[in-house]
Amino acid sequence: MTYIRETIVTTVDAKGVAHIAPLGIIQQDHGWVIAPFRPSKTLENLAAIPFAIANYTDDVLIFAGCLTGRKEWPTVAVKNCPVPRLEAALSHSVLEVVSVDEDALRPRHLCKVVSEKMHAPFTGLNRAKAAVLELAILVSRLSMLPPEKVEAEVAYLAIALEKTGGPDELQAWSWLMEKVRDHQDAADAKGKNAVPHRGGQS
Repeated sequence: MTYIRETIVTTVDAKGVAHIAPLGIIQQDHGWVIAPFRPSKTLENLAAIPFAIANYTDDVLIFAGCLTGRKEWPTVAVKNCPVPRLEAALSHSVLEVVSVDEDALRPRHLCKVVSEKMHAPFTGLNRAKAAVLELAILVSRLSMLPPEKVEAEVAYLAIALEKTGGPDELQAWSWLMEKVRDHQDAADAKGKNAVPHRGGQS
């Protein structure tokens, strides 16, 4: 069984410009695999600078923001590492790429853990945060899922949000739901604009 940890991964390009992306890193032996889809900025950055930081945070605004065009989040320099970490990280792992398993869709970058550090306490689990995270993953796959599945998942996840969410969770949810509605509107418009097929010879 594959163990995946949902993180915010920071990387840098050859000029040192940071990129922030929500990614599930995959546990393998004593390290982690980063497997970004082609094409992606994370993939380009790892090819240029083979280091990344896995940021462990419970700030769902960052997960939701990265998927809705809000990608500017404060970062902090990390000693002896070319990549910065998120300021909001509760802890982080510095990862160095040691090998790459090339793939046409998702190259797998096996990384060793160079160092780890704690920054703030983890204060417990929250169902609304988990619901927002699940919605974020759903949003990242909207083009691959049938509308009825999306609607059913949203309805179920909304229960936890309504019962246990705070202001940050509600804001993150609203950002993601804008994305869901935009996708649904685009699909509806495409359906209305489709030219019906007419039988017979032409």
